[in-house]
Amino acid sequence: MSPAHEVENILKNLPSAAGATFLALFPIVNPFGGVPLFFSLTSGLPSGERNRTAMRTAMYVMLILVFFMFLGRFVLNFFGISLPVLKIAGGLIVANTAWGMVTASSRITSAESDEASTKEDISLTPMAMPILSGPGSIGVVMGLAAHADSALSYLGMVIGIVGVGVAVYLFLRLGGPLVARLGPGATGAINRIFGFLILAIAVQLVWDGVADFRG
Repeated sequence: MSPAHEVENILKNLPSAAGATFLALFPIVNPFGGVPLFFSLTSGLPSGERNRTAMRTAMYVMLILVFFMFLGRFVLNFFGISLPVLKIAGGLIVANTAWGMVTASSRITSAESDEASTKEDISLTPMAMPILSGPGSIGVVMGLAAHADSALSYLGMVIGIVGVGVAVYLFLRLGGPLVARLGPGATGAINRIFGFLILAIAVQLVWDGVADFRG
């Protein structure tokens, strides 16, 4: 059975579609990796406002991913992009993200960091976009949606995305003390582990795209 048919079979069942979407997105969104930057950018806010910022960030992450889940297929058709090409391009973007995590590179540019330090609300940019729901996670959700062929599949994917949003909120609201207790060394090690897992996902995406071309 081809990888495309395997994904289609997974998405036909509501629980498996939700679980597959959550598991595919969680390591790429990596809410744990966003905690140190979030607490750094909200250090001057009272706890209540920080919690509300965490909620807004989670909501934006869900809205961005659901938006591209529903409209991704139309975007592909409009630009004439085939699914194998999307898989390869998405795999390369995810690989770049993973490599940055493995090598401890920043997930945000210096210009974006300077802008964020002066913003009153950092929930949409830079937290939701591009740190958490960036090109990698958007590419993955568009790739999954391209295999969805029923309302049940889309509902399962929405549930999976909501699960990711809930995880983002919980990590951003409760993760500060945990990250502080773990320290930079342990936090960096966990991010590198996530990076390795994401790199494996990226290789699989590229491999599936090449296999679709050869098939």
